[in-house]
Amino acid sequence: MAALMWISHAERPLKTDELCHALAVEIGSPNLHPDDVPSIGTLLTCCQGLVTVDKEASTVRLIHFTLKEYLLAHPDIFGKVHSTMAETCLSYLNSQQVRALSWTSPDLQGQPFLEYSSLYWGVHARRDLSDCARLLALKLFDDYNHHISTKVLLESQPDTSNDIDFNKPFLFSGLHCASFFGITEIVAGFIEMEGCDINQRDCVDNTPLAWAALKGHGRVVEILLREGDIGPDKPGEEGQTPLCLAAWKGHEGVVKMLLERDEVNPDTPDIDGHTPLLAAAWSGHEGVVKILLQRAEVNPDRPCNDGRTPLWWAAKNGNEGVVEILLQQDEVNPDKPDDVGRTPL
Repeated sequence: MAALMWISHAERPLKTDELCHALAVEIGSPNLHPDDVPSIGTLLTCCQGLVTVDKEASTVRLIHFTLKEYLLAHPDIFGKVHSTMAETCLSYLNSQQVRALSWTSPDLQGQPFLEYSSLYWGVHARRDLSDCARLLALKLFDDYNHHISTKVLLESQPDTSNDIDFNKPFLFSGLHCASFFGITEIVAGFIEMEGCDINQRDCVDNTPLAWAALKGHGRVVEILLREGDIGPDKPGEEGQTPLCLAAWKGHEGVVKMLLERDEVNPDTPDIDGHTPLLAAAWSGHEGVVKILLQRAEVNPDRPCNDGRTPLWWAAKNGNEGVVEILLQQDEVNPDKPDDVGRTPL
């Protein structure tokens, strides 16, 4: 039953050794017990033909998609699925064996469940945070700056993996992590702690608000914006504000919340001259483009440092809907060239 739970509710297909090690974790135990890891043969036998191994991908899957549909439609079969999965991942990360790994030059060969636990414990916890998972998360955060899972998590992010400065004394706090995953209860708890700096930058120069905006966690953004000392328009080292990050990813609800703040400039460019409107046009987010164009402060034809306007980027990336919206603006020059003479056409 535990195997069926993991296979049907995991965030991605699990490799055979990942699943076998997940099944061996004892929730709350400070140690991992290698002798408890079942063989894949034992696991397949216990599942009585409902599970098979995809030999090409080396992943474990259910025998037929209708079985997964049934299990997803009846999660009560397994009890509290996501809290159990979060507790398992956190127990793994809190184990002495994982904590002993060096985050500068780790040997990950013997820890096959490390990547999944690092990347997805918060996804499961956001869906169902039990008291046990909360305590295990706080235990993880005791020394999260130099925990190997921090490095695994940040290096998995395509937008930040090249900008990580592991030499910074302040790396990645529990508040940054909870904002990253959108776990509202933990974010609220951190904010109430004395001495909590909600505007602290991490090793990729993001504040907790920037992470929440980037990931589209509206409830966390709302909680952070209630704090009197929050910097809602505070740019990172590259000059990107929380609004620019939310616009880039198309999170309309977050964009609206940030625009309600008087301190937020809806047309602030980053160091490359990319405004929130340009970021939304580049990505093809028509809803965000419409929201930003309602603000008088937004210049719809403002070029970046290379002379490329929002229309130029929308045309280059084939975002037809955004092109049509921008061409309706009187200020937009449809034939404006960039610095090397290339027009939108």
